[in-house]
Amino acid sequence: MNTDLGDYRKSYEKQELLESNVSDNPMELFQKWFHEVDENFNVGETNAMTISTLGLDGFPKSRVVLLKKYTYEGFIFYTNYNSEKGKAILNNPNVCLSFFWPAAERQIIIKGCAEKIAENLSDGYFESRPRGSQLGAIVSNQSKVIENREVLEQRLKDLEVKYEGKEIPRPDFWGGLIVKPIEIEFWQGRPNRLHDRLRFHLDDDYNWILDRLSP
Repeated sequence: MNTDLGDYRKSYEKQELLESNVSDNPMELFQKWFHEVDENFNVGETNAMTISTLGLDGFPKSRVVLLKKYTYEGFIFYTNYNSEKGKAILNNPNVCLSFFWPAAERQIIIKGCAEKIAENLSDGYFESRPRGSQLGAIVSNQSKVIENREVLEQRLKDLEVKYEGKEIPRPDFWGGLIVKPIEIEFWQGRPNRLHDRLRFHLDDDYNWILDRLSP
């Protein structure tokens, strides 16, 4: 196999990103971009983000998860703490998040440290999920090898019977993680590959410092 993709070309010309038009706090710029993309571009799941971790085997690994909440403190998503991802974060909480919105010619890259959120917050979100999603969180021993699809289907049927007419408790191994950023880069595509790259990073006094990076 020898597939040459060298002729794939696109000129980025939709918008610009200038220091004069951004807030001093990157979380406010994130909110602005998120809403602009969500309201004006048909991207499907605007909250889909890639999280990269360093695995127990020493290799980095990236996968797409869904952002469920963001605050000035950070970015929250939910997972199985016993999954490959969860174990990697427990071993090394330094992670990278990235959002790519090609329709808007934008991406955001976030370096930060992940930690569990309070149990009552995980309880509240779990209770808000559809029953099928609640049961799915219990059914799946995430990242473990299974014999076949039928194993999952049977576990689900068994749990549907077990919890029929009952409240489904959140399992201890499932809950939220918050990624507290130390660096956030905003990337806006521009013509001639001279893209706008603005990077915010925290100094020793936890103030956000803004730099422009060469494309």
